[in-house]
Formats: sequence, structure tokens, C-alpha cells
Amino acid sequence: MIAIPAVDLRGGACVQLVGGSYAQEKVRLENPLEVARSWERYGFERLHVVDLDAATGQGSNLALVRTLIADAGLPVQVGGGVRSSELVEELLEAGAMRVIVGTRAIEEPDWLADLASRHPGEIIVAADVRERRVTTRGWAHTMPVDILDLVEELNGFPLGGLLVTAVHREGQLQGTDLPLMEDVAELSNVPVIASGGISSMQDLRALEHRGLAGAVIGMALYTGALDPVVVAGEFRE
Repeated sequence: MIAIPAVDLRGGACVQLVGGSYAQEKVRLENPLEVARSWERYGFERLHVVDLDAATGQGSNLALVRTLIADAGLPVQVGGGVRSSELVEELLEAGAMRVIVGTRAIEEPDWLADLASRHPGEIIVAADVRERRVTTRGWAHTMPVDILDLVEELNGFPLGGLLVTAVHREGQLQGTDLPLMEDVAELSNVPVIASGGISSMQDLRALEHRGLAGAVIGMALYTGALDPVVVAGEFRE
């Protein structure tokens, strides 16, 4: 299982939010490029870059995203407000390893089917989950869809992965939602990446033991709850 540091962008800065709430910004670092370089120096093998402004329709950090991809010496998976085929292609051409799509992919499966067929293995679907229900539009809209029903639907697509974020655990350092992640990993035909609440080496080892392919880590790295050298050394591709 690979550990992937999160570089979440808001207003040109690197931030961390608590509980998926844009009103609860706990961490703000003004130089995302230096943040990304620091994770590379610690030995991580991939970056997870998300444009939070684009995800919520409050702006765009696309120029910064392109700069981060170009500057990074390691593969980057990127998402946040990616709702057009043109933007997917632009990000892949800019050098992204994989592009993460969420809201439109879930709400318009025909669009996802076309996208995945044209970019097999390069698309990650992001399923943000609050108490087993799928949320979209930057966590603002909760759908009457159980995550396991969505996983079954996605099993027919040639995806590069499925990113499951436990929004109810996001940024709270209270541990991952292990039963959720275990159920998804067991059912999914594609590699599953866990996100939300990961706060200890025990969390990471438990996820690996249950077949998760990756784990996106944010708050625990930014607050020092996890030692980046130790994490990067143990959890590699």
C-alpha cells in the first residue's frame, strides 16, 4: 500500500480542513510548491493534489496545479472540480499521472463510461462518503446512494482507482472508518485508496491488511501526528 500526501489548494495556499467544512480551516501554508517539494524530500512516491476552490465553484487554482505537476519529481494524481472531458485531457497532457473525477462521474455515468474508455487506467473516481451515503458538489449534496451500490456500478469501468473519503472523519485525527474501507475494498474490482481521519501507523497498517491499495494523508502529516519519514519508508508502491 502506498501512502500519498495531500496537497489541498484554496486561494493559492495549501490548506487542511476539519470535517469537510470550508469554515474550519486548520492549516494554511502559503507556498504549495515548497510543501510538495518537502513531501518528495521525505521520500513519498506520489502526490495527491486537489483544487478545493474548483470543487466548490468558488474559483480555480488551475495555473498552480499545472505548476505543481511540472515541478514535481514524482507522479501526481489531481482532482477537484474536474467536470469536463477537456479539463481531464488538459491535466493528463500537463503530466498528471491520473485525474480524479467525482461529482459529474457519479451523477452522469454515461459521461464516465466515455471518459474511462478513452483514458483506461488514468481515471480515478472520487466517492466522498458521509455515514455510507455518497456526497457530491464539494460535500454539499448528500445523495440517496449507498457507497456499496456505487462500487458495484463502477466495477464495469476500466478505472485507475477508486478514492473513498470518509468525510465524517476528515481532518479530525480520530482514525479511519475501517469497516467502510474494508467493505469497499472487498467489493471493488479496481484499486481502492482510502482518505479521511487517518492519524496513526496503526490506521495505515490496518488499511493495508484489509487490501487497500493506497491511503491519502493530510492533517496527520501537517500537524506532526505522523512522522513523514517513517510513513514514506514503510508505505511504498
